[in-house]
Amino acid sequence: MNAHLYLRASTKDQDASRAKVALELFAVEKGLNIVGVYAENISGTKLNRPELLALLDTAKEGDVLLVESVDRLSRLSQADWDTLKATIRAKGLRLVVADLPTSHMLVEAKGITGQVMDVINNMLIDLMATMARLDQEKRVERIMQGLKNKKAADPDWKPAGKAKNAAMWDKVTTVMGKHPTMSADEVATLAGCGVATVYRIKRELKA
Repeated sequence: MNAHLYLRASTKDQDASRAKVALELFAVEKGLNIVGVYAENISGTKLNRPELLALLDTAKEGDVLLVESVDRLSRLSQADWDTLKATIRAKGLRLVVADLPTSHMLVEAKGITGQVMDVINNMLIDLMATMARLDQEKRVERIMQGLKNKKAADPDWKPAGKAKNAAMWDKVTTVMGKHPTMSADEVATLAGCGVATVYRIKRELKA
């Protein structure tokens, strides 16, 4: 059975290929033939991911889409998650999650056992996708609350040395608040500033 490995990390500070060795060992253990490895650094909240779309375009019916965990595949909104699931189902792919043992049965189980496990597996994956989305929403809430608390404590608060560029600071923090898993490059593009500015603001927020 052919398998396509999908590896994702949220930012360039993380290594999307970190799980590659573990997934390769998993594939060998399950007797899977790896025919493609797709790795990218991009937010899991985005449905439009180049490597994921390339995998879905290349994979054939009956192939395995292998991921380390559900949150590597999705931190999507419910609507986008439904779209991705429908695409995977329409392609006839088997979604196998390394840290979800019930999904392993999609490689092994046949007949009625396989059908039952498929139902159970889909329910668990939906649950884990929902948890990943809620975790994402909580991250956004924490960032926005942190900024709000700083402003409430000191309405005139601005990061050291940034009084001359308060508008850019506000713009960058707003983008990061709305998209906490975006890479620094992506934040810089949206905010219209240099990536060094984004890293500097991140450091000051942590201080």
